Amino acid sequence: MADTDVKAADGPNKVTDTPDEVRDDHDELVDANEQPFMDHVIELRSRILRGLATVLVLFVPIYFVANELYEFIAAPLMAHLPDDGNMIATEVASPFLTPFKLAIYMAIFVGMPFILHQAWSFISPGLYKHEKKFALPLLFSSVMLFYLGMAFAYFLVFPLVFAFMAAVTPEGVTMMTDINRYLDFVLTMFFAFGLAFEIPIATLLLVWSGIATAQSIADKRPYVIVGCFVVGMLLTPPDVISQLLLAVPTWVLFEIGILLSRLTEKRNELA
Repeated sequence: MADTDVKAADGPNKVTDTPDEVRDDHDELVDANEQPFMDHVIELRSRILRGLATVLVLFVPIYFVANELYEFIAAPLMAHLPDDGNMIATEVASPFLTPFKLAIYMAIFVGMPFILHQAWSFISPGLYKHEKKFALPLLFSSVMLFYLGMAFAYFLVFPLVFAFMAAVTPEGVTMMTDINRYLDFVLTMFFAFGLAFEIPIATLLLVWSGIATAQSIADKRPYVIVGCFVVGMLLTPPDVISQLLLAVPTWVLFEIGILLSRLTEKRNELA
């Protein structure tokens, strides 16, 4: 009888110590920790201000090297200009405003990990334990993929596009580009390729959230392929090379996203 009492006393403790029970306690705490709406608004305001402060702190040192940064960004174009070719400023304030705008965007790009960390800190208290395990690697990989997309555009796409543009320039026409227009073009391409490289993450989110399955997404492949080329046509210059350099990687990333989604589904089934 004593042994039975000891086992009965030990049983609940053993069950309580299991990982599933700990996970359930965490999830119940998340469900119970409901805060007033204004508390969420104040917290969101705090996170936004921290993100803006980060951009401001980064902007100050970046602005002092903005001209050197512009030279670096303009290098792919300058390499294909004629020997006597230069970039021009067609507006009075462009020599000042263009490096200023570049410094702002560079501060945002550089501070993106911290800005996303602030967003993560805002939403993470409301996530369950299994959602946190999935969301944190997703956040890290999305930042890395965005940077990878920007690097792909700068080191591969820009040299090919500008070489093509220089080759098709009519005889007797001097290729001279406005510095502000060029910066707008570069930023558009950075955003386009950065977002395109996020497709695997978007596919995983659709499957993870239950909105779609890997097979249902794969069934939309013909429409996605057409969409890739349409987006490539709209976001890139009117030449075949740049359109293909955006459309084809986007398609490949879509297939990678489907593959990762299938692996995720199989892993969930085995679990």
